[in-house]
Amino acid sequence: MNKYLAISSFLGALTIVLGAFGAHALKDILSPMQLTSFETAVRYQMYHVIVLLFVNVYTGFSEKNKKSISNLFIIGMVLFSGSIYAITFGVPPNTIWFITPLGGIILIFGWLLMGKCFVIKSTK
Repeated sequence: MNKYLAISSFLGALTIVLGAFGAHALKDILSPMQLTSFETAVRYQMYHVIVLLFVNVYTGFSEKNKKSISNLFIIGMVLFSGSIYAITFGVPPNTIWFITPLGGIILIFGWLLMGKCFVIKSTK
């Protein structure tokens, strides 16, 4: 069993739950700006869940590359989307302001590593 496929499935289900929660339960509680931030977190999480699934079913990546890319995407999602969720639910932004961009940078590294793997594969 590929644990990253199981993690992707769980994160995908969580994304749907959070999206529905935001669309229904939070729309009357949050300001439009807060709701937009929350929706951004949900959207980025879903994008990366889909890519995580792709990475782990694609046969052109070694298991080591799958693991590295997957770990970057998972850590990036937790930090990026997780920090936005935390801020939405009341954690003071000034206490975790650096976590969101750090998560974004880690997501970028995941994309760059995936691109590097494609380039290396295409030159063989």
